[in-house]
Amino acid sequence: MQNRVLLVEDDDELRELLARYLSGQGFTVREAANGKDGLALALGQHCDIVVLDIMLPDINGLEVLRELRSQTHLPVVLLTARGDETDRIVGFEVGADDYIPKPCNPRELVARLQAILRRVAWDQKTEVKAEQRYGDLRIETNHRRIYQNDEALDLTATEYEILQVLLAHAGSVVRKTDLMQWALGRRLEAFDRTLDMHISNLRKKLGSDDSPRIETVRGLGYSYRVSE
Repeated sequence: MQNRVLLVEDDDELRELLARYLSGQGFTVREAANGKDGLALALGQHCDIVVLDIMLPDINGLEVLRELRSQTHLPVVLLTARGDETDRIVGFEVGADDYIPKPCNPRELVARLQAILRRVAWDQKTEVKAEQRYGDLRIETNHRRIYQNDEALDLTATEYEILQVLLAHAGSVVRKTDLMQWALGRRLEAFDRTLDMHISNLRKKLGSDDSPRIETVRGLGYSYRVSE
C-alpha cells in the first residue's frame, strides 16, 4: 500500500488546499477537476483510494462512483454538501466507503483515509486462514472476497470489513461502537448513520430483507444470525 490518493474536485482552491495538506501528511496525490478525468485515473490504477466530490461539472460524482463500482473495489470517500443526507444515503447505496461533509476539515479527511488504508493493508499483511466458511458464505481472505453459494458478493471495502467482523462473531452481539471502530477505524458519533447505511446495503446484497441474517439488537448493536 503506497498511500496514493486521487482527489476529484472541481473547486480549484479547495482541491489545491487539500492536495497540499495531503502531500504534507505523506500521501502521493493525483488530481482531477472533473469526473471524466477522475474516472480514467482511477480505472488506470493510479491510486489506492479516491476522494470524490458529488457535484462535478461534467459527470455527477454518483455516476462516477457507479462506474467505478462496476469495475473495481477501490475505496471511495465522498465529499458531500453539509446536511444533504439524501446524497449520503444514495452514495452508500451506490457503494461509497465513507463520506465527509464540505467544507471539510483536512485533518479529519486524513484520519478517514488513513483508517481505510490501514484496514486494507492489515488484511493484506496478516497471515490468516486462506478460506473460512459460515453456512453458505465463504471468505477468501487473501483476495478480500466473500462468496454466497460460490457467487462473489459485490461488496465495497467497508462492507467487506463489516461483514467479516460480524461473521467472526456469528451468534454474538457486536456493539455498534466496537463495529464502527473495528470496521471503519473511527469512533461512533451521535447522529452518525454511516454504519446503519452499510448494514442496510449488506442485508440487500445477502438477499435477507424479509428475514435478515444481520439482526439489530436494539440499544446494543448487530448480530449475524447463525443458520440452524
